[in-house]
Amino acid sequence: MGHQVDLDILKRTELLQGVPDAVLSEFLAAALRRRVAAGEALINQGDPVDAVFVVIVGRLRVSQTNSEGQQIIIRYLGPGQIAGYSALTGGDVHPGTVLALEDSHLFGWSSAVFQELMARHSAIAINVVKVLGARYNEVKIRLRQMSTERVEQRIASTVLRLAEQAGHRTARGIEIAFPLSRQDLAEMTGTTLHTVSRTLSAWEEKGIVTSGRRRVVVAQADALKAIASAEK
Repeated sequence: MGHQVDLDILKRTELLQGVPDAVLSEFLAAALRRRVAAGEALINQGDPVDAVFVVIVGRLRVSQTNSEGQQIIIRYLGPGQIAGYSALTGGDVHPGTVLALEDSHLFGWSSAVFQELMARHSAIAINVVKVLGARYNEVKIRLRQMSTERVEQRIASTVLRLAEQAGHRTARGIEIAFPLSRQDLAEMTGTTLHTVSRTLSAWEEKGIVTSGRRRVVVAQADALKAIASAEK
């Protein structure tokens, strides 16, 4: 990639929006490049924190495994988003695993280099606060959903969120542009594979979604929104 192309990529990332080109050039000069093949872990849960990354191309999944061995999917990452948040908060070990769903390319900075750059450029520090605030709000919303919403609502909300984050329009509707199994949805919504399968099958009969081969397409977004916002 050319220098200007790299700068344009950095400009669109959530960490570096609104940052002057001179500062972007400084970040670019300090960056390492990392390629992660599909199925490979960028970060494993429990790894020491030594770097922060920004996705250039590709899609990754963030998950945690609890003490009973159950995996919980936290979120999916796409271009412009951050992997390795613990480097921004001073954590010692990564609380989750970041796995590439497809061949992915990233920029990365060592924790020490990033902290030094952030200390010298207040715009970066402000962006970090915004990003961490947004993630905190996401966690609050998911906790509220788990405690107050019916399972069908949680599944609908999750599918809509993923379609908004990584959907592209096709003749059939809005297709979530990465592999998404029914087990993945179960782990994201705190329910069982059986419940997700039953729910998606009912929606398919009504023409609300179509699914298969780890792909989900939202055919009737308004109907899914109505389910997500329905009163108990």
